[in-house]
Amino acid sequence: MPDLWPIELGPVICVVGARPNFMKIAPILRAFAANRPVIPTLLVHTGQHYDHEMNDKLFEDLRLPLPDINLGVGSGSHAVQTAEVMRRFEPVLDDKKPSCVLVVGDVNSTLACTLVAVKKGIPVAHVEAGLRSNDRSMPEEINRILTDQIADLLYTTERSAADNLLREGICLERVRFVGNVMIDSLLNNREFARSPADSIRATGANPEIIEGASGYGVVTMHRPSNVDEPEVLTSLLKVLREISTSIPLVFALHPRTKANIERFGLAEHIDAERMIMLPPQGYLEMLGLMAGARIVLTDSGGLQEETTALGVPCLTMRENTERPITVEQGTNTMVGRDVVTIRHHAAETLSGRGKSGRIPELWDGHTAERIAADLSEWLLSRHGNQVH
Repeated sequence: MPDLWPIELGPVICVVGARPNFMKIAPILRAFAANRPVIPTLLVHTGQHYDHEMNDKLFEDLRLPLPDINLGVGSGSHAVQTAEVMRRFEPVLDDKKPSCVLVVGDVNSTLACTLVAVKKGIPVAHVEAGLRSNDRSMPEEINRILTDQIADLLYTTERSAADNLLREGICLERVRFVGNVMIDSLLNNREFARSPADSIRATGANPEIIEGASGYGVVTMHRPSNVDEPEVLTSLLKVLREISTSIPLVFALHPRTKANIERFGLAEHIDAERMIMLPPQGYLEMLGLMAGARIVLTDSGGLQEETTALGVPCLTMRENTERPITVEQGTNTMVGRDVVTIRHHAAETLSGRGKSGRIPELWDGHTAERIAADLSEWLLSRHGNQVH
């Protein structure tokens, strides 16, 4: 292994596009810097999701360097957003001549940057490959499938992901089981997590309600299938209000959900005495809230993983999950949108019969190091350096 990265090999471009990407890329950048040889990187933010206040706070919380390049794409339909990322990313590749493009997760930027790089003959590494919900109505599922088909290296979070890829005709020589880089971020930042009371107090709410003997639960809900139809959103708010009579709930309110509650006139279903409605929370605030909770109710993919790592029972309000290991081994229970099922499992959990689960294989905080070592060896071998 050479002491220095060959200049002619070029940097690795790491792409982020939306909030969940940042938690995945932060430990990877640190691992690349600690690798021997150091892997030079360029951080490209596509600007797919961008909120100045939350974005800056997230970089600070995760101790991330500011992006080297921000494409400033902004919002739009899936087609417009994907096309705009492609249009703005291509000149970056022409200018920087990277050795590889590394993409994470399943957002539109993941697929868009992969398409541009592959068509220009630049290798692509996909972190969090092989996850499948088997629900093609989810845009993220399409992004996952297509990215995995054309990327060169596929880094997986769980062993079952290889089975998904094999069924899709993908050669397993491209697949590396390395563990879950989201858990690297969680373990790296656990000591910095904000206290739940401080997070609530910072928004002007009274934290006394969560300091009682019953503890508290955490709620997040943002998927269109849950919040865009008034009947569905009404039924979910009603069952959450019912659960709040047993345990106070801290609701980190997504802008989409907040807007629809107002648009559909559903504020009456929120008990202000038992349901604390917070604005979107930073990473360290959410980490503190989850770590201290007795139960989490969510439709988020990332929270299914994080609650499993924290040992906190999670009820996922979706009909499917691309993270089955959190159900098979972790603390996650799929409850869909059926209020009877949600009510039953919430009662079971609060009576002490919730899932305890265990930490899945290689969710140990060292995934990014394994990615750095493997990618470095692969790229140097391609470049003609003999690796011993």
